[in-house]
Amino acid sequence: MRVLLLGAGGYLGRRVADRLLLDPDLQVTVLGRRDSADIRFDLADGSPGALARFLDAVAPQVVVNCAGATYGSPRALVRANALAVATVCEGIRRSREPARLVHVGSAAEYGPMPFGSAVPESAEPRPVGPYGVAKLAGTELVLASGLDAVVLRVFDVVGPGAPAASLFGRLAEGLRRALEHGESQLRLPDLSAFRDFVDVRDVAVAVRAAVDSAATGVVNIGSGHAVRAREAADLLVRASGYEGALTEESRPVLLPAQSVGEPPAAGQAEPRLTTEPVPWRQADVRTARERLGWRAQIPLEESLADVWLETACRV
Repeated sequence: MRVLLLGAGGYLGRRVADRLLLDPDLQVTVLGRRDSADIRFDLADGSPGALARFLDAVAPQVVVNCAGATYGSPRALVRANALAVATVCEGIRRSREPARLVHVGSAAEYGPMPFGSAVPESAEPRPVGPYGVAKLAGTELVLASGLDAVVLRVFDVVGPGAPAASLFGRLAEGLRRALEHGESQLRLPDLSAFRDFVDVRDVAVAVRAAVDSAATGVVNIGSGHAVRAREAADLLVRASGYEGALTEESRPVLLPAQSVGEPPAAGQAEPRLTTEPVPWRQADVRTARERLGWRAQIPLEESLADVWLETACRV
């Protein structure tokens, strides 16, 4: 099967690329704005007609879209997460043989949820920040495109390769510095919120399952369990062996939005945490089990141990 992968330079995209490229049943072509891509093309600036010509040349049966941005101004987020998606959908429509589209969405599209509940795909999205709004716009464009398409609404991604600006990327780096300098105290952000953490490698497996499936519409991709962020942070601290005091800031619940998109292009400002006041997030994952035959496999403890191992080995 021929697959065109978009966004292979991002946190999730790199893992998806690894998973797809190892599959002998797939012929994968990477399209993106990096030099390492097979086809150089910027989805936020390129035209649908130009993309359609590339699609005709590659003739993919499936397009996997992991492209997007987590950081930046509201305008930049809209360009990367909505305008670029419009280009993808229109490019596929204009191609000679329209491919199936597997698009990566975000749990940030849902916004606040009732505490203690697992949110189903039928819930009315009410995003609260520019990132969630832009991602929801992209999802709506996919759903209204008339294409054979599925949106994987991914919850809070963890695991090796975590961006430096993500919650656990920053915490791991803080732990490394504290251990190197013998610091007896480490300050943590407010970690009272609950999140549905899912390993980036499990998400890549879900994308692979979606490539073969006939599923359409929205499918939640998460563990199906909410964990207090402080408990997750404690797992990372335990993996590091740090024995100093931990001081958690007392602030309103603000956690970083998931970081699965591509990092900023050269010359752009350093990323800042994108925050959202959502105290509870948990996925109803029954659709993923029924339509994709998928469920999360990697325990959170293993995901965070791998985050620490990668950080500790960094030179």
